Amino acid sequence: MYNSHRLTRRDILRFFGRVAGAGTAVGVLPGFATTLTNIDVGADIPHIKPMTRDDLVLADGLNYRVLVWWGQQINSSGEKFGFNNDYTAFLPFDGRPDEGLLWVNHEELVQGYFDTPADPRSKSLHDVHMEMKEVGGSILHVKKSGGCWHVLQDDRYNRRIDANTEIPFVSARPILGRRSATGTFANCAGGVTPWRTVLSCEENYHFFTGEVALGPGSRRFVKKGLLGWERYLDLPPEHYGWVVEVDPFTGAARKLTALGRYAHESATVVAAADGRCAVYSGDDRSGECIYKFIAARPGSLEQGTLYVADTDNGRWLPLAMGMDSRFNKRFTDQTDLLIRTREAAHIAGGTPQDRPEDIEYDPNTAAVYISLTKNQRQGRPYGSILRIKERDNDPLALEFTARNFISGGTEAGIACPDNLVFDPRGNLWVANDISSFELNHFPYAGFANNGLFFIPMSGAAAGQVFQVASAPVGAELTGPTFSADGRTLFLSVQHPGENSRDLDHLTSHWPGGGNTRPRPCVVTLTGPFLDRYSSV
Repeated sequence: MYNSHRLTRRDILRFFGRVAGAGTAVGVLPGFATTLTNIDVGADIPHIKPMTRDDLVLADGLNYRVLVWWGQQINSSGEKFGFNNDYTAFLPFDGRPDEGLLWVNHEELVQGYFDTPADPRSKSLHDVHMEMKEVGGSILHVKKSGGCWHVLQDDRYNRRIDANTEIPFVSARPILGRRSATGTFANCAGGVTPWRTVLSCEENYHFFTGEVALGPGSRRFVKKGLLGWERYLDLPPEHYGWVVEVDPFTGAARKLTALGRYAHESATVVAAADGRCAVYSGDDRSGECIYKFIAARPGSLEQGTLYVADTDNGRWLPLAMGMDSRFNKRFTDQTDLLIRTREAAHIAGGTPQDRPEDIEYDPNTAAVYISLTKNQRQGRPYGSILRIKERDNDPLALEFTARNFISGGTEAGIACPDNLVFDPRGNLWVANDISSFELNHFPYAGFANNGLFFIPMSGAAAGQVFQVASAPVGAELTGPTFSADGRTLFLSVQHPGENSRDLDHLTSHWPGGGNTRPRPCVVTLTGPFLDRYSSV
């Protein structure tokens, strides 16, 4: 079921990257020689200054085109592209760089954007059902023709997975007596497996379901959801906060409980020499942890061991019954431990972090980069990017070194780093996330709107931060994904005008302009900038 599309030699090479000296990590498979040609990236890189315009403003050499927008019909069944598009993943057909499937996450709802009451107490069951269709994910067949990317309308691949979709658990036992969950939502970042499935991460599920406090033999609700869904629906919080594996070619989905339950920001897959995969993920809350899952066998993430990072001592600590006597006193079985992953991580000694968000693997150095967005309570409002090097460059290693790569702030020119992506030439791109209610206010006034940043990893300007895009008012740029040839960057523009008081007092009218309602969109970036710095 999860190997529905033939992998070509070119597809395999593109997934595993172009590794130089990556030790035992599989960057070059036996018999597949690849090279990476870096250009000398100088300091004359086109860039822009921070700005507050209600537009997607780009550096010279970059152009954008709206590919798909919130509410656009995508198939003959009447399904529509969802709200607040986030992570994107492009899976080319048979190695062709100009055609394939695009997966898009739909993260959160913004009260007041819809034709449903902003006050959750005023919603009807019909209103809730309307909102349930806006989240989850979209699968789109996209193709480049005439120099532009298009969604192929009414294509057999185009479909939605949303909060109504019944999704089974891959679990040792039922969870609250059930073998499946109703829907997926709060889908933030994600990853792609070597067998061409997408990993979609359920992050702030408590906005939808509320939250429970769990202990030995006890369970009680401690917080209601912000949307009021619990007035009509039985959606146990324990059914959410997982990594969802989706086959975009069939639409089949399942929740992988072995990877733990928390506010998953990402699930970045790195294959080892023996074919097994490691999956890196962050828990997007201040004081929470970084995780790595090591699969038990190649070609599957159903079973394996989950670890939490002790970045103070450079160790991966196992979260498994029998590995720590304290677990046996606290949890009834491994499923119970995984449901309460945060609790287990702190018992084991995982290092609290400053909101770990996106994680990306550098195929040229085998280093792992982690966005730590911010921790204002600890006096670190600008965030940083952490760099981890596994022992012997082996993703299966249980020891590593960690150091700071970039500290956010006025000197660096970036605050609150979030989504990361490496282009085919090995340069790092970063999208930041200053909350909409904090934009242009202390301590972020000098950074203006959120943006997209380019960091050369070689040449005279290596490690310098260049802003290359500025988002519309209230928006953040998310989910950057490159086409295999590096000539297109798929990018989500999420929640423009989020800080509007109501629909009569909008702060953004992007992309339509005039007095139109703002719409989240996925855009394609192309142009000479990518041809020069990113393409292969």
